[in-house]
Amino acid sequence: MKSIRIGTRNSALALWQAREVARHLQNRNYLTEIVPIVSSGDKNLNQPLYSLGITGVFTRDLDVALLNDEIDIAVHSLKDVPTQLPQNTEIVAYLERDFPQDVLIRKESARNKEFHELKLATSSLRRRAFWLKNYPNAEFSDIRGNIQTRLQKLEEGDFDATILSLAGIKRMKMDIDYEMLPLMIPAASQGVIAVAGHSDKTEINDILKQINHKKTQICVEIERNFLSTLEGGCTAPIGAYAEIIENQIRFKAALCSLDGKNCIATDENFEYNETENFGEKFAKIVLENGGKELMSEIKSSY
Repeated sequence: MKSIRIGTRNSALALWQAREVARHLQNRNYLTEIVPIVSSGDKNLNQPLYSLGITGVFTRDLDVALLNDEIDIAVHSLKDVPTQLPQNTEIVAYLERDFPQDVLIRKESARNKEFHELKLATSSLRRRAFWLKNYPNAEFSDIRGNIQTRLQKLEEGDFDATILSLAGIKRMKMDIDYEMLPLMIPAASQGVIAVAGHSDKTEINDILKQINHKKTQICVEIERNFLSTLEGGCTAPIGAYAEIIENQIRFKAALCSLDGKNCIATDENFEYNETENFGEKFAKIVLENGGKELMSEIKSSY
């Protein structure tokens, strides 16, 4: 078989993820070729993502390349992938999740400030809402770009700290101080590398299934089903995290208002079976307990 063409965004972190997929495939004696593609999300670093008015801003260009047969597979950070995939594409493999957490990075001058005193730089509606839930008087600035760009903006900007995914810091082997944030529930499927394939390419998809991590797949499918049932295509402050603990799954999730004042949370422990859609089940409970009205309020604010 010829080399498997691996499509990826052109950032350092995305290329690391593509190389990680390539390593898994090469360990099974498959030839690989990495094909970098510049995404729309990387081209526009001035606007916060929620203001761009589209989903899949980081994945759309890879989807097009996949459907046009310019690449055989596309590697994504799964939290960037919309729950509704383009026709004729599918997520075929999930690598084992590593670091799902959000962490706080401070600039040196803000080392001694309390959390409630920090001016934060983040464009994430979820991170803002969860922070406001705990610190309602917080001030924010928008920030975009890859990890290195954000850290540079942190040092140069008029704010004290930013929030990043721990996975990116660990994958880039960055030697920086960070603080864990138990108050945050991660974005659905944060910390997971996913591989998308063309639905018609059964030979390549069968190969990809060899590198799939089943336990990660179970967890992120619950999270993404929860997200899909709540969202209806809307970007909203939603956190969702499932983990397998012995023979049970623990699922923590919350939907928050944009100002953090109204949060509807769920924390469940249950035994998994393949026939029940747990993500949808828990999302419906949230919707029935005020989530429907809250989602309408969030949508009307755009």
